[in-house]
Amino acid sequence: MSSNEATTPPGSTGAADPATPGRPAADRITSRDVARAAGVSQAAVSLVLGDKWRGRVSPGKAEAVRAAARELGYRPNLAARSLRMGRTRTVLLVVPALTTEFFARVYTGAARVAAEHGFGVVLYPSPEGIGPARDPFDSAAATLDGVIASSMAAEALTALRAADLPLVMLDSDPDDDRATATVNLDIADGVRQLTGHLAALGHRRITHLAADVRSWTFEVRARAVREALSQVPGVRLRRLPAALGVDAGLHAAHTALTGPGPRPTALLCDDDIIAAGACKAVRRLGLRVPEDVSVTGFDDLALAVAVEPELTTVRLPAEEFGEAGMRALIAALDGRPAQAPTLPVELVTRGSTAPPDAPESAARPGGR
Repeated sequence: MSSNEATTPPGSTGAADPATPGRPAADRITSRDVARAAGVSQAAVSLVLGDKWRGRVSPGKAEAVRAAARELGYRPNLAARSLRMGRTRTVLLVVPALTTEFFARVYTGAARVAAEHGFGVVLYPSPEGIGPARDPFDSAAATLDGVIASSMAAEALTALRAADLPLVMLDSDPDDDRATATVNLDIADGVRQLTGHLAALGHRRITHLAADVRSWTFEVRARAVREALSQVPGVRLRRLPAALGVDAGLHAAHTALTGPGPRPTALLCDDDIIAAGACKAVRRLGLRVPEDVSVTGFDDLALAVAVEPELTTVRLPAEEFGEAGMRALIAALDGRPAQAPTLPVELVTRGSTAPPDAPESAARPGGR
């Protein structure tokens, strides 16, 4: 019997198996049971469930093994497998913060793919935000198989990189060769879609409420805003920094709307949270969204449909993002080339944008 089989020691009373609540240890399903049900060898079961069957086991037999494992409720002994393979089957996901559900969605996608391959994911919000992230373990190398970092700079991960573990960066500079692989969202295209939408509506006085955060993704947004609007004749673009928060968005928008010169007709915000604060500032000044000022966000958080009117924003596929990152890391761990895709994003047009000085605005109920 192979080392990863569950056995019942001589004299066992058949006590409950802690790995499978309610099932006596003597009744635990083993790979031998799966092999018998599928009509294959135990070696074939190991190859199929370890995702190393291609070219060694026929597709029909591979499917028979997976079906038998599902029907029998087989659960491999991951502790024994880890000892045999020299792996912990654990991955660290580092994020700047847990203040929005974006990173929770990234985790959900990463954990889904990890579970399919017998890995667990530890979520680690860096206590310093995008700054240096300490090693949360005494030795990451002894505890982890690899690291995924979302929206972090590679230099912020020096302590973790010292462990010489595979590192997949999400939403980070693709030219940084310190990462094993980099998976990105097409942020620049999202900005182009957003600025194109505002320009098509007729907006020419636009203020960019830019996230006051030093990171690659926000640098890309700022550059894309400038480049896209430089192609539109007559645009007057102003940039105001804002921290990532509703209050910061409110204060930045208030400054933009009350400053000298013509009032902007659109506030282009680097994320939905800043945009929510901008909407509050518009209303507190006795103005209306979108009749007097259009407001846009970025990310498409739950907040985007919680405000009224709902936000025009750019939807980022966060779960798919996490899935792609985990697939890249697993490929690297298996010695395969890690795919580094750039995932498409989507403009979502809602009620917070309209043509400037729309003539129909006066007819709205209550003047809103």
